[in-house]
Amino acid sequence: MKRFHVHVAVNNLEEGIAFYSKAFGNQPTVQKSDYAKWMLEDPRLNFAISSRGGKPGVNHLGFQLDSDEEFKAMHAQLAAADAGLVEEIGANCCYAKSDKYWVTDPAGIAWETYHSLGTIPLFGAEEPGDDRFPDMSNPYDAALRAALHQAGKRAGISLVEGVYGWALGPSYETPAEVRMLERFGLDAIGMSTVPEVIAARASGMRVAGMSCVTNLACGITTAPIDHEEVIATTREAAGRFEAVVLEWCASFDRPRLAW
Repeated sequence: MKRFHVHVAVNNLEEGIAFYSKAFGNQPTVQKSDYAKWMLEDPRLNFAISSRGGKPGVNHLGFQLDSDEEFKAMHAQLAAADAGLVEEIGANCCYAKSDKYWVTDPAGIAWETYHSLGTIPLFGAEEPGDDRFPDMSNPYDAALRAALHQAGKRAGISLVEGVYGWALGPSYETPAEVRMLERFGLDAIGMSTVPEVIAARASGMRVAGMSCVTNLACGITTAPIDHEEVIATTREAAGRFEAVVLEWCASFDRPRLAW
């Protein structure tokens, strides 16, 4: 199924986010320091804005496609419309990796037809102090992790450590995928955290992470995974989670910790 795509260049990203969030009645689905995107169902629209120094206004239009079959089927149509069609395979753009076709209409507006293959946490111009190839051999800072354990003890909550992995989602993993991830050495899997950690490490930040394990994965339990039960678990654990975080934040001012 196709989704119409509009990309607008803006001078001020915060003003743009405030305006379009009110106009669409939704907050951005994706928000970065130079980019924001709304994935709307009514109308079915991928609307993006960016502040990268370009001329304000419509940057390009296009179509987002849900499958590789749809993407390949569009080739003949686009080539017939513009003999100057440009093909990009595996392009890194707008915090995603995608296959793309580009054409230009008679008014000079660029049209992008693309199928996204996955997200990428690092994109855009490299800022001073950034490391575009960050070392991930020890992404979670040992001192910050120790402080989290101390915070847990003060809150009366025992924390355990493990290997956390990331999946794009929003679907849950299949039993076969869970068996594969277990063989990779993972203890838990989620749909967040890892891209943020990579981006933080690329900026030279020290990182600690804490997750609420909400459910057993497919294959470990025979019961189907119910997203409402997952949400209910997070709500039930919210008070304890908050207690640890508050204790951990308070520890930064305590002289017994050496940073």
